[in-house]
Amino acid sequence: MGQPRLPVIVGFGGINGAGRASGHHAYRRLVQDALPAATRQRTLAALARLMGLEDPAASTAWILDHTLIRRVEANHFDPDAVSWNQRLVAQGEGGPLQLTLRKQQLPAVIPPSWTVTPLSQTQVSVRIDGALDMLLPSLREFEIKAAGQLPTGFDPGKLYQSRNHPRGLQMMIYAASDALGSLGIPWENIQQSVAADQISVYAGSAMGQLDDAGAGGMLKARYNGQRVTSKFCPLSLAEMPADFVNAYVLGSFGATGATLGACASFLYNLRLGIEDIRSGRARVAFIGSSEAPVNPEVMEGYGAMGALASDKGLRELDGLPADAEPDHRRACRPFAENCGFTIAESAQMVVLFDDALALELGATVYGAATDVFVNADGYKKSISGPGVGNYITMAKAAAAVRAMLGERAVREGGLVQAHGTGTPQNRVTESQILSTTARAFGIDAWPVAALKSYLGHSLGSASGDQVTATLGIWADGIIPGINTIDALAEDVCRDHLAFSLHHREIDPARQSYAIINSKGFGGNNASAALLSPAVTARMLQSRHGGTQWQAWERANEGVRARQQEYDTAMIAGTVAPTYRFDFGVLGDADVSISERDMQVGSYRIDLDLANPYADMQAGQP
Repeated sequence: MGQPRLPVIVGFGGINGAGRASGHHAYRRLVQDALPAATRQRTLAALARLMGLEDPAASTAWILDHTLIRRVEANHFDPDAVSWNQRLVAQGEGGPLQLTLRKQQLPAVIPPSWTVTPLSQTQVSVRIDGALDMLLPSLREFEIKAAGQLPTGFDPGKLYQSRNHPRGLQMMIYAASDALGSLGIPWENIQQSVAADQISVYAGSAMGQLDDAGAGGMLKARYNGQRVTSKFCPLSLAEMPADFVNAYVLGSFGATGATLGACASFLYNLRLGIEDIRSGRARVAFIGSSEAPVNPEVMEGYGAMGALASDKGLRELDGLPADAEPDHRRACRPFAENCGFTIAESAQMVVLFDDALALELGATVYGAATDVFVNADGYKKSISGPGVGNYITMAKAAAAVRAMLGERAVREGGLVQAHGTGTPQNRVTESQILSTTARAFGIDAWPVAALKSYLGHSLGSASGDQVTATLGIWADGIIPGINTIDALAEDVCRDHLAFSLHHREIDPARQSYAIINSKGFGGNNASAALLSPAVTARMLQSRHGGTQWQAWERANEGVRARQQEYDTAMIAGTVAPTYRFDFGVLGDADVSISERDMQVGSYRIDLDLANPYADMQAGQP
């Protein structure tokens, strides 16, 4: 097969509580107070456009207050008055219970304890002998009031004909369109350079689509006396983000699907993309995840596990009286005294090319994704509790970097994007894992970032947040500090690790790698090794030579200009998401198959496949 191809990161896009991912804007919201004035103003302008504001300079304080983690806002639900059904048993006083109802309100099957007497053409009298078991619509104060939410005023469904799509799928359309625009290369040019079946799309939702337009609406409809629509069930499927990208954004014919691994799901899908590129099965891979879990039902589920930071828990941490409002901005406190994680919504997508295609098309090189290691925990006492599998994934990721770059690079040129959820168990177990790994590889002070302190935990999309932010760190040289905490907890292991409560400046030219760590419920551990753009550039020059590299530099000038034009147009609000409904649909008449190839529309697909088991010839029977 020859040399394995290098999966190069050439584009990325998305949306989370910090804003738009492309152009490093979401990352720059995290470190906005450490940026040069011009860079900061451009990111504020990008946020202002998302939020429907005219003047970012006049709205700066409002923008900052209405991004990242904050009190749950009314477009999701009112945490002070969440709809509930109160169980109620009613009986008549000293005799049967008498009711007057409209005839159309009668149940299809009359209970045996009911006696129904017509009163008119439209009304009936109902006598109930015994008790009436009812669900009474009511309101209840919610115990958990903080979440990582998209910037206030941003509604992805209003940017295209969303047709009652679940919120997670609306967000995925936006993220995929943003990633496509971020490439600076027209999609048609890529399609002309790559066979139709050599484009992979792997994207999903760990939780599926659980809002009222998806599975949430389907499961609640009967109990709320409503109708189940034809969209609820199909649009709720966990792999639907990939399906939407194929059908409405890219028109892709290549490999597709989603691998689910709880909170590690983005990295599970990144692993598939890396394997496709390295093996030559694909030359382009779109990797994504979308989660929209900021609704009472999902949050109640995690809250019942004791996994989420509640107002009561936050007040206890800060010594506040029972009637005080806690600081919801500081709800997530990784590696400090904490009481649970903070749920969040996010959709992220990265684009991989193989190294030869990246050079051929002049793609901007943001780094390389070389390995994702996945290991389970083995036997467990608690399915949601931590285990030993993450030791394996972290050690193998560090070992992979060492094999590629050498001992010195591992020790001096890296950083770790910790899972860092903000739970007491995570702060102990993950710090121990990171410390043990650092000691084994001779690392004295491994920089550790914990982005959930800003963004919250977006479940399957969380490691997507970590990956896209890492690209920003390599661009601007600032590691976001864990700024929601006052100090590390006493039980956090600090040996060989460098936690920082404040932003830390680094030299991007001296950065070699990052390890993205993710720990998911059920023992779904994943650690990814990413190589910095500086290291990736040296690797590309080594493989392809100076002449090809110079040709890439010339081609990349035009690509960077188009990337800047895209970012400017997004800030101006003149670019709509790519959404191609009922566009270029092919049918049976568009397919023809011959012995050695096939034609699908205007695309040729090779059928002259090599035998991968040529040394195991079976011969004719």
